[in-house]
Amino acid sequence: MFCYQCEQTDRTNGQPGCASAKGNCGKDATTADLQDLLVHALKGIGQYAALARGLGESDREADRFILFGLFTTLTNVNFDAARFTAFLREAATTRNRVKARCDELAQARGTTIQPLSDAAAWQPGASLPELLAQASTVGIQEGLKKLGEDVIGLRALVLYGLKGVAAYAHHARVLGYESEEVYAGVETTLDFLARHPTDVNALLSHALELGQLNLKVMELLDAANTGRFGIPQPTSVRMTPVAGKAILVSGHDLGDLHALLEATKGTGVQVYTHGEMLPAHGYPTLKAYEHLAGNYGGAWQEQHSDFAKFPGPILMTSNCIIEPLPLYRQRIFTTGPVGWPGVRHLADHDFTTLIQAAKALPGFRETASDESITVGFGHDAVLGVAGKVVDAVKAGKIRHFFLIGGCDGAAPGRNYYTEFAQQAPDDTVVMTLGCNKYRFNRHQFGDIEGIPRLLDLGQCNDSYSAIRIATALATAFGCGVNDLPLSLVISWFEQKAAAVLLTLLALGIRNIRLGPTLPAFLTPNALDILVKQFGIQPLGDARTDLAMALAPRAA
Repeated sequence: MFCYQCEQTDRTNGQPGCASAKGNCGKDATTADLQDLLVHALKGIGQYAALARGLGESDREADRFILFGLFTTLTNVNFDAARFTAFLREAATTRNRVKARCDELAQARGTTIQPLSDAAAWQPGASLPELLAQASTVGIQEGLKKLGEDVIGLRALVLYGLKGVAAYAHHARVLGYESEEVYAGVETTLDFLARHPTDVNALLSHALELGQLNLKVMELLDAANTGRFGIPQPTSVRMTPVAGKAILVSGHDLGDLHALLEATKGTGVQVYTHGEMLPAHGYPTLKAYEHLAGNYGGAWQEQHSDFAKFPGPILMTSNCIIEPLPLYRQRIFTTGPVGWPGVRHLADHDFTTLIQAAKALPGFRETASDESITVGFGHDAVLGVAGKVVDAVKAGKIRHFFLIGGCDGAAPGRNYYTEFAQQAPDDTVVMTLGCNKYRFNRHQFGDIEGIPRLLDLGQCNDSYSAIRIATALATAFGCGVNDLPLSLVISWFEQKAAAVLLTLLALGIRNIRLGPTLPAFLTPNALDILVKQFGIQPLGDARTDLAMALAPRAA
């Protein structure tokens, strides 16, 4: 195996990347190699799907499979090699179906389909050893040997950004929101990668095009979440448990949470959110369920401690699972794209066994003293008081805005975000999204003229809110986003973060501080390009970076 798609990657060797029997995320070599092969297979489907669109047709089943398949290869999503073997068989069947239809359409038009890439002709090996032998020819290391780290690193930037786009689009899709434009963009990118691009400028250009596509995807996901569950409202969320039977829901998928709330209605079982599910409490449809009791625990990397202490079953949705400890392995369930060997997987929102487990387990015996935080400051809530915000800026009462958001993680250096947020002066506003918020969301920031100094915009899935707020403020002040008293301090971790970064760059947003470490797939040459064109800045010392952000700008 060789993998360097996330911030956890091993950096102790000359070539950064996890290359042993097991990655730092817990992914074993077999699963990692099968994921590489699945991406290769999806490129082949993408080529024929793009060709079919050019011939006037699309295959919705193939569109959806591509999104789901890419999602399963994200960091901390699916670790089950047996399921990837099944995905590979399904990929071949899907590709053959789309190819056959392309052949029919071409024949009807009297045209000939030109030979496509090796991915379009791939056929799955008959056994696991044969599949692994195929995977060895399509992994990153093969490319590094032939083309060097700059080209392969930029291909990785495009691929990992595409994985993030697919994950966001899948979240929207399961809520009933789809877009032909998005499907076409995903398949065009797969086709582009399948042709083994080597031109650095073409790769950078496509990365920015992908950022523009991700903006449309995030807008679609925003419409899906608000269309299904209402516009988020500022809401106080209980952070301590109440007595009673309980289920904990982690990950990101609001649709799974909603289905579970429906299934547990009237059962006496309380439902708690964890990690990135915290913002769910701001949605009117979801918070209307009286048995949505509160939030338990912190960010994803704390699940070993949080899940071990939780006295009920856990449902893991979408992504961010890490290897379950024996203390709770028998009471954790997965759903959607998530998988771990030996862990029970629930399909089609059938939560019968999950609810039975909740009733059998002790639950919380006592109600703890109430502690709460406030969530629900999406773009509608913030822009609803935009006039008040603008007036406060013009009056000198708000000096600066900071967006301190992104993924949390266990790697050293993440205390930077705590220090930066807590040291931000009292005349500044801190906006946050993603689970990075757990680094400082219990700090008492106070308010400015009734405007809370800490505005929780939601999940990483809600990055669109930050963009909407920034562009609206720029319009109100008659300037560009880069001219606002606004600094972006971003923590990246996995491929959704890569997609959001590409969107920010595509929008021309400059001087983003990115950390705690820079992606290993960004070579010094690639990073130099991003620094020169976009002013990307690695993190330094929190106090120094804060002072630089607040320093008067040159005229």
